[in-house]
Amino acid sequence: METKNTWTTYTDAQLKKVDAFAKEYMDFLDNGKTERECVDTIVNLIEKQGYVELSKIVDSNKKLKAGDKVYSVNMNKSVAMFHIGKKPLKDGMNILGAHIDSPRLDVKQNPLYEDSEIAYLDTHYYGGIKKYQWVTIPLSLHGVIVKKDGSTVIVNIGEEDDDPVFFVSDLLIHLSQEQLEKKASKVVEGEALDIIVGNKPLIIKPDSKAKDNKKDLVKSNFLDILSKMYDVNEEDFLSAELEVVPAGKAKEAGLDKSMILAYGQDDRVCAFPSLKAILDVKSVDRTSCCLLVDKEEIGSVGATGMRSNFFENTVAEIISLCEDYSELTLRKCLVNSAMLSSDVSAGFDPSYASAFEKKNAAFLGHGMVFNKFTGSRGKSGSNDANAEYIAHIRNIFEKDKINFQTSELGKVDLGGGGTIAYILALYGMNVIDAGIAVLNMHAPWEATSKADIFETYRGYVSFLKNASI
Repeated sequence: METKNTWTTYTDAQLKKVDAFAKEYMDFLDNGKTERECVDTIVNLIEKQGYVELSKIVDSNKKLKAGDKVYSVNMNKSVAMFHIGKKPLKDGMNILGAHIDSPRLDVKQNPLYEDSEIAYLDTHYYGGIKKYQWVTIPLSLHGVIVKKDGSTVIVNIGEEDDDPVFFVSDLLIHLSQEQLEKKASKVVEGEALDIIVGNKPLIIKPDSKAKDNKKDLVKSNFLDILSKMYDVNEEDFLSAELEVVPAGKAKEAGLDKSMILAYGQDDRVCAFPSLKAILDVKSVDRTSCCLLVDKEEIGSVGATGMRSNFFENTVAEIISLCEDYSELTLRKCLVNSAMLSSDVSAGFDPSYASAFEKKNAAFLGHGMVFNKFTGSRGKSGSNDANAEYIAHIRNIFEKDKINFQTSELGKVDLGGGGTIAYILALYGMNVIDAGIAVLNMHAPWEATSKADIFETYRGYVSFLKNASI
């Protein structure tokens, strides 16, 4: 079956909406290069739209009613939003779930060292990356440093025009004969992904008490600058979370400006349309939920990942504020819910066509992508959506004229991947992966189609309004 090129289906008015939506999305990417920054950006936006923090409702002893909008933040890295519907919660919710973490380099807890008068920060890569893609590109430093007194310092260096950037060096081509004989996975080793942060030694004045200390002066100068900027010392790295990401803003790509090239589109390209959909649907029969979580790239583990009890606990709190709580009501709510696991899929790349099975691949510009299952090889580790659920969504989308396509993540014995879908499916709810095709997935700069992003937003709106299975 052939799918339509979504661009050809839009009116002039819709094309203007596509570009306007893409601009909002690019701003979101620029303001949220880490999960913490995403949560801050989201909270600032949703509070202007009438969302109230759940803890404030609890403290006020008020009850929730149809039309109320609440949110809960988990450790500044995950957020859940709820738009209370007219139907009782035991009938289930319509859930859009995405993740807001992305592959990157994390600064180690004892990172700073000097070698041959160059200062480095030692890193540990996060998520699945091709390590060789991270050398010789401008990098920025984002995150927090929490001092012993509990005060938090926000770090963001490398994004402004007059900011310095950082980088990982690579061996010049003239001396690379041995390096080029290695496998791609070994050309750059993980322990070699240390970012260069300085080359200038600390200038010690003749009358200074430190004049006899001539060791690691470049490192000392870096610490001196850091202290002046943030009032922190080397020991404060022990309680820091610093992420190294590509420097620079999201850009339109192609002479026709049809695509977006940016860092972190897996999975913020699905998180943003999910967020916009729940904000733009003004009235719902079933309670709507937008769930944006951390740690998906490393298995959804930890207190801020999907495997934690954050979502279940928050839903229990919501039920207790709407009606008399019972464990049975919670279980009925979860099992009767419907979810779109809003995550990306691999876009068909003609340059690497042999990795794909073309008639079951996703094409840029052909709309929203459904993956009935993910996993690897024999569907290992997969959520495999029920045919009845897919038929229900097909019916909804046909009525609202949503362009969509179906896909697998590469050839059967070659591809594979995972999302948060299988974790929500553990509750017995209907779940399917539904997102956007991406080129260069997990690279420092990923590419998406503006039309796919807008069409996916339209699909998410249709789902929140109409899903009832």
